[in-house]
Amino acid sequence: MPSADFYTEYLRHGTMSVGLYAPIGSDEQQPHDQDEVYIVAEGRGEFVRGEERLPCAAGDVLYVGAGVPHRFENFENLKVWVVFYGPQGGEHAGGAG
Repeated sequence: MPSADFYTEYLRHGTMSVGLYAPIGSDEQQPHDQDEVYIVAEGRGEFVRGEERLPCAAGDVLYVGAGVPHRFENFENLKVWVVFYGPQGGEHAGGAG
């Protein structure tokens, strides 16, 4: 999960967890064991996913497969909803997708 200092979980059901991530300064998160979706609620920045670099702003939806290195950079007032879901290793590892 993202750094506990900047992350608050609001819902957990089965394999799914939903929380709000609001990093300040830098984003030091490490790859996660589950697939995840980010929904940018506020702010803007750049999303680095593997070798990709994508601009992001409020309203954007971003996907990250389990185990893929990723982080936000050059962000301002960033708040993102994070949805973790599926089995450890991602849906593909569990036979789906």
